[in-house]
Parts: sequence; structure tokens; C-alpha cells
Amino acid sequence: MLTARPKVAELVFQLYARSLHPELFEVYRSRTIRRGNYEAKIDITSAGHVVRWRCDGLTLTEVATSAHHPLPERRRLLRARLRGQRHERIECRGGISYQVNFKLDPADPAEFWTFQQELCWDGQRQGMLHRFDSSGRMVLGALSYINVESRDRSLLVQAFHTFPDDYAIVKSQSLFKVP
Repeated sequence: MLTARPKVAELVFQLYARSLHPELFEVYRSRTIRRGNYEAKIDITSAGHVVRWRCDGLTLTEVATSAHHPLPERRRLLRARLRGQRHERIECRGGISYQVNFKLDPADPAEFWTFQQELCWDGQRQGMLHRFDSSGRMVLGALSYINVESRDRSLLVQAFHTFPDDYAIVKSQSLFKVP
């Protein structure tokens, strides 16, 4: 289990057609949603996040974590380094679909601190927010903020993870959709 947040250059984004054992992750915040035919559990972890979505016997698990984090390869549908920008769409059985957009945004220091402050304000009003301790190099620590929009036939998860040592922001938007 990771005890410190990894460097932004080490991050990967993965999708599994299965559940992953919860003890694989150090969870700081968690939320469960039950709506329509689906159930979702969203966790903020030490490296990023985990979203486990279940519907009609199908389980999809999205993970943003370190490339060095030991995770299984069995039933992995997607593995991509968090670099630049990427869009993926996966069609599953029964017409269920999964879409994700993720982006690594380098920022200048002023832009970075403004964005981080805005996330703090948003996190106090809605969504899930976790403030990490400082790495020692920067006065303020990293943030993870997740906003969830649930409808009867869809779940939208927007995640933002900041990395002060690198002045970088990881942004992802995932859509789980039932036909």
C-alpha cells in the first residue's frame, strides 16, 4: 500500500471489468451512490481515486494510481499513462457504455495556486475533498476533489488531483451509462 502521494509522472489510469480488493488502496474519503439499476462507490485514495460501478451483474472499476502500485492484470480493459490528453470509449455487454476523458495540465505557479484555492472553495460546498499534508517542499499540500452527478441511467464522475511539487493538475471525467 502506498503511504505517500506519487509523483505526477508515475501516474496511470486503468479500467477493470471486475472489483479490486479494497485493501489495495489507502482510502481517505468515500461515497456510495445507489440510483436506478446501478450502484457506485467512489474513493479518494493516496494516489488518486477508485470508482467501482455495478449494474445488472457487470462491474467496472476505474483507478487513477501510481504505475508502481501492484494491481492485477486479469480483466484489465484499459491502462494508460497520465500524460497529455486522452479520450476512451468502451462498449460493454447489455448496451452499457463507459467513456473517459483525462488530461494532465501543467500550470504556472500563480495559475496552479488559484486553481487549488478554487477547488477548496468548491469542496466546502459540494463534492468530496481531501487535503494532503505538505511534502515539505511546498507550504500547502496536494488536493483531491471529486464531484459526482447521478441520474437514473448515468453517473458522471469529475475528478481533480493537484500535485504542488510539479505544478500539475490531473483532470478526469468519466461517464458510466445504462441504455
